[in-house]
Amino acid sequence: MKYEDVGRKYEDRQKASAAAKKAMLERLKPKPHIMDPDLEARKAAAAAELEAVRAARNAERAAKRAAAAEAERLRLEDEAITQEARELDLRARQKEARDLRYAARKQNRK
Repeated sequence: MKYEDVGRKYEDRQKASAAAKKAMLERLKPKPHIMDPDLEARKAAAAAELEAVRAARNAERAAKRAAAAEAERLRLEDEAITQEARELDLRARQKEARDLRYAARKQNRK
């Protein structure tokens, strides 16, 4: 084997290594991509759909809040009526007890 043959084998290996590195770098490069002409229209449609969903969700939340507020108002009103009825009942019992005491005093005077 001659010295020149060894040098050629080394050069071949170097060239193959360089070609492999180049191929590896080519695979990592970003691929040119084609711009979709309908991309903007699809984005606008998606944004409009998202806005519609958000508006519907917000309307639903507002309706739930209004229903909860109405239920709370009715509960407070019912509670107030119940409290008023309790006070009236208490006053009636107190008046009845007072009337009984007055009647007992009158009976004792006779």
